Amino acid sequence: MTQAPLSAPLDIGFDYTRSLGPTLSRFVTGLAQRRILGARGADGRVHVPPPEYDPVTSEPLGELVEVGHTGTVTTWCWQPEPLAGQPLQQPFAWAFVLLDGADTPMLHAVDAQDVHTGMRVRARWAEERGNGIRDIACFAPEADVPEVGPAPADEITMITTPVNLNYTHSASPEESLYLRGLAEGKLLGQRCPACQKVYIPPRGACPTDGVPTEDEIELPDRGIVTTFCIVNVPFLGQRIKPPYVAAYILLDGADIAFLHLVLGCDAKDVRMGMRVEAAWKPRDQWGTTLENIDHFRPTGEPDAPYDSYAGHL
Repeated sequence: MTQAPLSAPLDIGFDYTRSLGPTLSRFVTGLAQRRILGARGADGRVHVPPPEYDPVTSEPLGELVEVGHTGTVTTWCWQPEPLAGQPLQQPFAWAFVLLDGADTPMLHAVDAQDVHTGMRVRARWAEERGNGIRDIACFAPEADVPEVGPAPADEITMITTPVNLNYTHSASPEESLYLRGLAEGKLLGQRCPACQKVYIPPRGACPTDGVPTEDEIELPDRGIVTTFCIVNVPFLGQRIKPPYVAAYILLDGADIAFLHLVLGCDAKDVRMGMRVEAAWKPRDQWGTTLENIDHFRPTGEPDAPYDSYAGHL
């Protein structure tokens, strides 16, 4: 009986830090001071948020002007089920708000149940400042939000923004076969019937010939290092202390190398053509993932001749 393809939720996230430059630095600093700044273009229009270059002339914009905390909803759409990280965690509207004194609308959240075009709103400021556009917690009906004056704040030249992507990945039948094999300690690939290349992880079709792969192939957990790099730079979430090696491993009988760690020796001793073998985690830690192999380690065998892997670099 054919098993259904595997699927799993994936959560990818990182903190994106960027330097703001002169225009956006003044805009973000203004928000921390509870002031909203726009840029006046060559045609006299005031753009909010301020672009760094004039949309008409493409020249740098330097004249910033303060606009109001109040404005008018020009268009909107309803968010009935807010997602994690959005400005509000109850139903709200995403809206274009044309601030008083501005000529272009800005996108933000509106906290109201009766949202409509032409609605007058006021910025509701966040308690914590220094987070860029998030210094405006949201907009709300003008009568419901008290006026707030400016506040002192230091100049902001850098800002960190969390970036998150949550989705469900559905593996192809070929990938599912490969992943289920890993749960049994097997490395399964598939062969192209035209060019006879063996792919691991397997693919539904050969990218060279465009024909479906077939012939399930069980490969050994030994191979050679084709190319590699020595990681010397620490980063958030790193589980191994640098220096260590990330290498492409070409399993015996395969035609495509895959990326994994090479440990068990000094990083400076890793070389192209080195023979390596998988170091599996304890069986009770296995799942449907390549992480069942903790790393690859040298076998001590003679290096493979360059000509044997030159076509797989």
